[in-house]
Amino acid sequence: MQSSDYAVVMVTAGTIEEAQKISRLLLEEKTAACVNIVPKISSSYWWEGKIETAEEYLLIIKTKTAMLPELIELVKGAHSYSVPEIVALPIVGGNPEYLDWIGESLD
Repeated sequence: MQSSDYAVVMVTAGTIEEAQKISRLLLEEKTAACVNIVPKISSSYWWEGKIETAEEYLLIIKTKTAMLPELIELVKGAHSYSVPEIVALPIVGGNPEYLDWIGESLD
């Protein structure tokens, strides 16, 4: 596979419990090879016409681009936010052995 066959997906969650629940779900459903949870990020954003701030947890998810539709639906179904952040970025390069591991983990 080529590096463009893989993606990093960012998802924020309001609690560590929710972040762990989503992480576990994605791993159990084999739509993610690895999920990192970055604790206590400070987020500022527009919501319903005003600027909001919140402490959140950032999930950094490694997956195959072909699995993005299923991953998005799983996150939306498990998430408490009405409009959860789910942003996928293509992997344009990296350690070939690590990229192979992502692919092998999700076969």
